[in-house]
Amino acid sequence: MAVLVRAIQLTDYDLRRALRSNWSKNVTIAFTVLLTSTLVGLATSLYFRVWTLMLESPLVAVLAAIVLQSDGFSFATGAPIVVACLAFNQFAYLAGALLAPETDGSMAEEIDGLPDRGGEHNIRGQNE
Repeated sequence: MAVLVRAIQLTDYDLRRALRSNWSKNVTIAFTVLLTSTLVGLATSLYFRVWTLMLESPLVAVLAAIVLQSDGFSFATGAPIVVACLAFNQFAYLAGALLAPETDGSMAEEIDGLPDRGGEHNIRGQNE
């Protein structure tokens, strides 16, 4: 009888330890995916215009979904993480665009062709 009780205790201990290590692995994967999408958004804001988000957002969502699915996340746990990745990516882009030293944070210059700081319009063929 004592051997059976000892075997059950070991099994319970091993199960708790396995659940704990799986939980920490899942949290690490989720934070890594969120950090990566945030850094991609920040890097994009420093080098590209806002229109790049139309290409970057689906790419971030698909890659995050692939990583999460391959590590065993279900749809119910993976979908909110993918949505958070997209939100972090776009907030990082916005923060980087507003804090970039060479821009004033306005996207209106690109849209309506207002002159830049040098006094020239950004219309192709007109200032050549």
